[in-house]
Amino acid sequence: MIPRPEHPNPDFCRKGFENLNGPWDFAFDEGNSGEERGLQKPDAAFPLRITVPFCPESELSGIGRKDFVSAVWYRRTLTLTESQLAGRLFVVFGAVDFHARVFVNGELAGEHYGGYTTFRVEITALAHPGENVLTVRVEDDTRSPLQARGKQSEEYYSHGCDYTRTTGIWQTVYLEWTPRAYLKSVKYYPNIENATLTVVASVEGKGTFSAAASWEGREVGSASVEAGGQSVALTVPLSEKHLWEVGKGGLYGLTLCFGDDEVTSFFGLREVKLEDGVFKLNGKPVFQRLVLDQGFYPDGIYTAPTAEALRRDIELSQAVGFNGARLHQKIFEPLFLHYADECGYLVWGEHGNWGMDHSDFANLRYFLTEIEEEIARDFNHPALIGWCPFNETWDVRGRRQDDDVLRVVYRTVKALDATRPVIDTSGNYHVETDIYDLHDYEQDPAVFREHYTADGAIFDPQSHRQTWRGEPVFMSEYGGIGWTGDRPVEGWGYGHNPTTLEEFYTRYKGLTDALLDCPRMLGFCYTQLTDVEQERNGVYFYDRTPKFDAEKLRAVNSRRAAIEKE
Repeated sequence: MIPRPEHPNPDFCRKGFENLNGPWDFAFDEGNSGEERGLQKPDAAFPLRITVPFCPESELSGIGRKDFVSAVWYRRTLTLTESQLAGRLFVVFGAVDFHARVFVNGELAGEHYGGYTTFRVEITALAHPGENVLTVRVEDDTRSPLQARGKQSEEYYSHGCDYTRTTGIWQTVYLEWTPRAYLKSVKYYPNIENATLTVVASVEGKGTFSAAASWEGREVGSASVEAGGQSVALTVPLSEKHLWEVGKGGLYGLTLCFGDDEVTSFFGLREVKLEDGVFKLNGKPVFQRLVLDQGFYPDGIYTAPTAEALRRDIELSQAVGFNGARLHQKIFEPLFLHYADECGYLVWGEHGNWGMDHSDFANLRYFLTEIEEEIARDFNHPALIGWCPFNETWDVRGRRQDDDVLRVVYRTVKALDATRPVIDTSGNYHVETDIYDLHDYEQDPAVFREHYTADGAIFDPQSHRQTWRGEPVFMSEYGGIGWTGDRPVEGWGYGHNPTTLEEFYTRYKGLTDALLDCPRMLGFCYTQLTDVEQERNGVYFYDRTPKFDAEKLRAVNSRRAAIEKE
């Protein structure tokens, strides 16, 4: 059985699908000279085997080499039928870190820059019925100022809050075949007042575009329109109104047809907005009780070993009273977002911006394109309630951030998605933002409460470099209390570790109560869901086993917040 066999994106799924995960030929390219040496040729020698979609640094890949890698090569055979080639044939990569060049039968089919977003390459013209050779070259320079690496270590060893690197393919690879005229992408605009869904589609070719919505298997609305250009829109009136809710979810099914092309999808009927300093979902105040989730796994690093592991992380978070997460310094895979949609789990979409030098405007070359790709791919998820392209834009070798880098990215995101709030850079240093979020790792609950008082005063640890102008306030990182239990392991948490469980619970409650009681706070985000390598401040151990009494944490997290009181 191949690993991760499920369709990686249930929200845009065709029957014409073949999962390509499993064993591939593999080669390291230490001198980054493989293309000159002809490794793209079908008969080139590849000395190793790797299990896709796991990166070569991971144990699940079958290789487990953790040193820096300049470039790597992948190869496998595709056996194609005439029916697969009757229309258009694409090879789709969930994510490849960082620069991928894709060859079919020795010829270049396409390339992509960026380590976190999905891309597709049409191979119709280069493929033929029978055996074909698919080859992928990946270049990865973690130390490049142009390359966003997130929490991947730029040093040989993992250190501080930087961890094992990920090189190459790290999400599912699959074939997808379509008719000649096909549906390229869609955006959903739900209207909760009128119980409608507007669908804006990008198409290739001419034909009838239709959408049929269902609830629990029964049709509740449909519409169709003739499409003769590259873009088409329609509105589906819904005969049943079911709002998407926190902790409950609530997804409509959706079938989209364009000519002979058919795509199955989902959507949620919900609206998010900021009003009077409060975050509202469907017009009602919702306090964001979030946890920092970095999406690392002991055996797969960036890649969850199974689909069940993705869903399990959401369930573990909800079990201790969190209603969502900051998906931190990494663009998470679409399947995680789909499970969040199903579970009613609020998430912030971020980017792994660390490593990209934000002191020089020219370094936006790849970053801005990948932000655009992220929003286009993930726009339709109701669980996704906001965007945060940067995190903690510290000085780079003594150089301050270029404020125009943050300003341009913020305005670009707002232009691409006017339906969600945007934070320019989480914690510091704000330039132009919808929400003024803070990071404060003060460990003394009494001091922490003085920072965020019941009369609405706030303390900004970075006030020397940024100015609060009355925006809604969000504590997007706090806590980080270290605890190793009875496991004799080295590592770190913020401040001094508690010496007893009772001391941990007292500190956790004191810090969290201060935020719940502050009338300016629209939410908090506790650091963090799990330990990650040397960082020992998770609510769970790195292997996802519990550290604490879930009910005790749930009781603290679930208490009504000041903004929720009538």
